[in-house]
Amino acid sequence: MAELRFSALKEVFNREPVVTHAPDKNVSKYFGIDVFNLHKMEHYLSMDAFKVVKRAIEEGKSLTRREADQVAIGLKAWALERGATHFTHWFHPLTDGTAEKHDGFIEFGDNGHLVENFSGEVLVQSEPDASSFPSGGIRNTFEARGYTAWDVSSPVFIVGTTLCIPTIFVSYTGEALDYKAPLLKSLSALDKAAVDICQYFDKDVTKVIATLGVEQEYFLVDEALYYARPDLVLAERTLMGHQSSKDQQLADHYFGSIPERVMCFIKDFECEAHKLGIPVKTRHNEVAPNQFECAPMFEEVNLAVDHNQLLMDIMKRVARKHKFRVLFHEKPFAGINGSGKHNNWSMATNTGVNLLSPGKNPKTNLQFLTFLVNVIKAVNDSNELIRASVMNESNSWRLGGHEAPPAIISVFLGTYLSNTLNEIARKVTDKKMTPAQKTELKLGIGKIPEILLDNTDRNRTSPFAFTGNRFEFRAVGSSANCSAAMITLNSAVASQLSKFKKEVDNLIRKGHNKDEAIFQVLKKTILDSEKVLFEGDNYSPEWHAEAAKRGLSNIASVPESISRYLTANSREVLVGSGIFTDKELESRVEVEYEKFTKKVQIESRVLADLAINHIVPTGIKYMSSLLENLRGLKEAFPPKDYEKLGESSREAIMVISEHINGIKKLVFDMVEERKKANVIENAFDKAVAYERNVKPYLDDIRYHIDKLELIVDDEIWPLPKYRELLFTR
Repeated sequence: MAELRFSALKEVFNREPVVTHAPDKNVSKYFGIDVFNLHKMEHYLSMDAFKVVKRAIEEGKSLTRREADQVAIGLKAWALERGATHFTHWFHPLTDGTAEKHDGFIEFGDNGHLVENFSGEVLVQSEPDASSFPSGGIRNTFEARGYTAWDVSSPVFIVGTTLCIPTIFVSYTGEALDYKAPLLKSLSALDKAAVDICQYFDKDVTKVIATLGVEQEYFLVDEALYYARPDLVLAERTLMGHQSSKDQQLADHYFGSIPERVMCFIKDFECEAHKLGIPVKTRHNEVAPNQFECAPMFEEVNLAVDHNQLLMDIMKRVARKHKFRVLFHEKPFAGINGSGKHNNWSMATNTGVNLLSPGKNPKTNLQFLTFLVNVIKAVNDSNELIRASVMNESNSWRLGGHEAPPAIISVFLGTYLSNTLNEIARKVTDKKMTPAQKTELKLGIGKIPEILLDNTDRNRTSPFAFTGNRFEFRAVGSSANCSAAMITLNSAVASQLSKFKKEVDNLIRKGHNKDEAIFQVLKKTILDSEKVLFEGDNYSPEWHAEAAKRGLSNIASVPESISRYLTANSREVLVGSGIFTDKELESRVEVEYEKFTKKVQIESRVLADLAINHIVPTGIKYMSSLLENLRGLKEAFPPKDYEKLGESSREAIMVISEHINGIKKLVFDMVEERKKANVIENAFDKAVAYERNVKPYLDDIRYHIDKLELIVDDEIWPLPKYRELLFTR
């Protein structure tokens, strides 16, 4: 193994940047070239077919089979022109990745010869094998049938020679087996609830879309070093490795000049992303060495999620060409920053208004405050559900440490907005407000746009921070499918907006005018959700103590957090609003328990193998060389000198022996605990057993291995070290 390590290092030092060229210097010339967007539809479809698809996209309506046939004709013509040979229904199963099965455009014609064919039937629906995808008990493994159905709202695209059709994925009996189906339902629920509120302020608003911009953090590792680390290959993170003497202490990597070889990779994947209509705009070095970030402009949530999943796939594919491996794991290296996927979320109307951006007058600012306050209330009431949506095995290593928000879900607004809400809560009376009181309040909120601009420093420790015209949900993990977090957030906000409207309408029926009724309900809503607002350092121990006093939960346990999907409040939000059925929700929780258990199981197996078959033999080998050294000293020197000269070797032998014995005992105990956990049938109990009884051994075994790394001769250490993984590029 040591030979593999040094061979890998030699290979890295001989790397040359792989220079590629974009089709044109102007991105606008090739942006979306591989996407069947409205512009291309207008060219390739008949006028009737184009109108049908445009209506379906704008109104969320499905196509008839005859209409789909019309679309398929033009779509096939475009795809073949672009060099496509196959098509696939592209979907998001509950694995956090994407799935596809390719079929050729060929069929046998009437005379037995091959013809290129593509019908509306295969465009709209397909039947992939559903037996091996996670289902949480909805499907038995012997029941294979599942269906994919075209999501018209997300454009069809081409990757390589394959036409990819974004679809939802459901079981034979109709239950959702993916992320997209419930995401679309949550967006529909939010649209309806938000439009109802907008009608108080602007009758022209007939549609509200949720928008999302996803900041994607990631690490890069040379592929030779990657393959020399079995833990990276199999567990996607380093299960051992002593901290490098220098890592991110000086923050000299942050926003520094991007290394040439890395820049070649970035330019290449950005080009591929732009061809697929992904508006990647920002790139920079992150704080940790060999960590980087890219970010697109915001888009409608469903499209943004599709694009983020596609972007991660593009990055992995392009990285291989540049002899890199992309690490999306939330904590691939201990002791330095992990990686997140910051979800910048907002809402926009068909009239062009961002509902989370202050307007130009008191009326539009009252609308802004109404949506702002309701989002805060949704986060307050669905606090544990929102945490559950981002909590998984890999993200649990990140949350709470090294530039990641804690598992306490709180909201940051900034001083001025917090004071504004406080004034509304304290000035509005429960009785009829005088004209003077209403005027004073309206004048106050009318000043928001002038004062809000750069009014307060941005809080990077908050898991859910208001950043001027959107909320930045920073707790989402870098490897996650954003849908889980977005389904929860959309649904919670939709549910809260519906409750708000009922309360306002009730006051209007009792004789209050509209503005006064809104102010009264805003006051109550603000007071009911004040505990979730926090302006300070979310990392501090003082906040943890204060959060506990406020009644905010801090659930560090992954299975315990996931179980909060099944509380009465969570069911009201997710089942009551029609996003899931009870059966679907319970099945997803089962899937999450299983994913957690299997990931810990894999990590423990990989660590045991590396510890016993690589690290322990290396320690014994070095100990043997020290013993040989002692024998030589004993032969060459008199007893008095030998005692003095051999002291350090004897001490090292004792320390190495203790660490080797510690590793062997801990690995044995871990395997025994794993055996006990494996016979537990209940998914929650099994996950808890793995978390409480197996997972702690990962750190305990690592402690001994990392200590050995500091003692054993570098020439025989089998695995690339942190200084090599993080600083060799």
